[in-house]
Amino acid sequence: MPAVPAARHLLRARDLADRRYSEPIGVDDLAAAAGLSRAHFSREFRRAFGESPKAYLMTRRLERAASLLRNTDRPVGEICLDVGLVGLGSFTTSFRRHFGLTPTQYRASVPPARARVIVPACYVAQYGRPQHSTKGEDTHPPEG
Repeated sequence: MPAVPAARHLLRARDLADRRYSEPIGVDDLAAAAGLSRAHFSREFRRAFGESPKAYLMTRRLERAASLLRNTDRPVGEICLDVGLVGLGSFTTSFRRHFGLTPTQYRASVPPARARVIVPACYVAQYGRPQHSTKGEDTHPPEG
């Protein structure tokens, strides 16, 4: 069986980071996915993708946090934990370094999530109809 190029191994590791960013994975897990030693993996990853594996994983987490801040009303602390980070202080510092704003400032800079909720037309039709049936109301002769 021919050897798989190192680039494919690196893609496996990057895909793992993209898929499991919210889990407590680290460089050792990514290196194992690539089938390389930690040091060799780190060098090859940086050469192939332009940043360290740790920085790549942090970028994925921060991008997902930004999406959650834009599209939900969930608390910042909850979002921090949901993207795989454990400390609100380090999350805020990293977020500010990456986006130039704290998570709270970032959220305030976009319209509230509830203002951008899109309701499918089928729900509008279903719940926009009169709730009381008028069927048969015209079949009775007028009294009097």
